[in-house]
Amino acid sequence: MFRFLCYPLLLIIASFARAGELPLFDAHIHYNRDAWSTVSPQAAIAELRKAGVIRALVSSSSDEGTQKLYAQAPDLVFPSLRPYRTMVEQDTWIHDESVIAYLKERLEKYKYVAIGEFHVDGADADLPVVRRLVQLAKQYRLLLFAHADADAVKRLFRQDPDARILWAHAGFEEPQQVGEMMRRYPRLWAELSIRSDVTNNGKIAGDWRAVLLAFPDRFMVGTDTYMPMHWETVADHAAWTRRWLADLPTDVAERIAYRNGKALLTAR
Repeated sequence: MFRFLCYPLLLIIASFARAGELPLFDAHIHYNRDAWSTVSPQAAIAELRKAGVIRALVSSSSDEGTQKLYAQAPDLVFPSLRPYRTMVEQDTWIHDESVIAYLKERLEKYKYVAIGEFHVDGADADLPVVRRLVQLAKQYRLLLFAHADADAVKRLFRQDPDARILWAHAGFEEPQQVGEMMRRYPRLWAELSIRSDVTNNGKIAGDWRAVLLAFPDRFMVGTDTYMPMHWETVADHAAWTRRWLADLPTDVAERIAYRNGKALLTAR
């Protein structure tokens, strides 16, 4: 079980409140191998702190990247175990039995709050390797962090109705579909990285506003630093996120900004 540093977190939140800046829980951070030569672990953590990120869900290809950031800042990083040892495996992992042995080895060696981000769509979610991943998440009581379409999410829940799933990018589905999925699956959360359609001229788009207000406890924000260059814009992205959150009621904005992530990932 993770031992989370709640008291320091409260101090950090209080310091941002005094500064008038909304703290953020970033639910989609990668520190992949191709970033290591240009962004040191110290620099990566400094960028997150500068952006006002108080906690981050981190997964990487390979997992060594996540472990580097966790070692640098255990007060900030929630480690998630990605099934890819290299980014090439993003398209092949669902057919690769060796992925399961890799996941088992890492799960025995380190502590995590989630498995993912992993990519899967449609009926591929029922393939044997994916089923074993779902079983491992259940065995270790871990969140599933899935980059998936709505069909795949439904299949994952059929395998384990008690699973907790964080839906990367809200599946790139339309807001009406996202709302329907939220109503159907009370253990589904969604993060909104790379969803520029949430806003329209700096305001929350109408369809998205309805969904966010209907399910204020089920959404989170994220950056998705899947390319090294994205580490250069973490602070800019955080500022953009705060601008559209400001168009929501304060309590809803705070939940989406950081409270939902904290509640989800400290519940075991």
